[in-house]
Amino acid sequence: MAKAANKPTKKPTKALPGKSRPKALPKKALKWQRDPEGMRIRILDAAKEEFATRGLAGARVDRIAAQAGANKRMLYYHVGKKDDLYLAVLEAAYEQIRVEERGLDLEHLAPPDAIESLITFTWNYFIRNPEFLALLNTENLERAKHLKRSDKVKSMHSPFVEMIRTVVNRGVASGDFKVAMDPVQLYISIAALSFFYLSNSATLSEIFGRDLLAKQAKEERLAHMVALVLAALTGRSVAEFLLPKADAPPLPAQQTA
Repeated sequence: MAKAANKPTKKPTKALPGKSRPKALPKKALKWQRDPEGMRIRILDAAKEEFATRGLAGARVDRIAAQAGANKRMLYYHVGKKDDLYLAVLEAAYEQIRVEERGLDLEHLAPPDAIESLITFTWNYFIRNPEFLALLNTENLERAKHLKRSDKVKSMHSPFVEMIRTVVNRGVASGDFKVAMDPVQLYISIAALSFFYLSNSATLSEIFGRDLLAKQAKEERLAHMVALVLAALTGRSVAEFLLPKADAPPLPAQQTA
């Protein structure tokens, strides 16, 4: 039997002088690795909607990841576990409203105008951001368990309180306000006047037989809130602030010694 012919062995090719073997191309970075901050923002936005709609107990990490175009591994990498994600959403929600409040430039408005501007902003912000009210409701049901872990939220409120204090003190000094009201009490009252109305509008509308979210009803509510707060600060009648501005009596002139 004839032997099979030996196949010639292929000699390894030698690199030509001056040339090197081509290097392996680096692995292409994944989209979330190229834009980690963008991915974090998408995760927080999706989480805010999920927590606001379903509460902390009903929220699911799988739904949040899918909505953000991520997966659970990416979510845990960028934010952490579910409780950490919820706290990050709360901190971002508080930061957003505080940043927008600073843009009101209250320091350069006359004290009564500054307070009216703050009331109007708070009212409209709550209307535009119902998820913020939902998150507050959820955290209150949790007895502020998650906020107690946050130094960030506490630190961002100190400048805000001082901003209101400055406006009130300017009003007392100018003779516009009769009392240097505690700025924390004042803001809680402003927020409560808006919060209770909006968060209970469905039941209150049914009980009183009127649509409390109709355009005219909301305008009336805002005027009512402004009148109540300014009356408390100035010592004047609520009715004076409910008059059309052209008919309202002027504020008393500053008293000089």
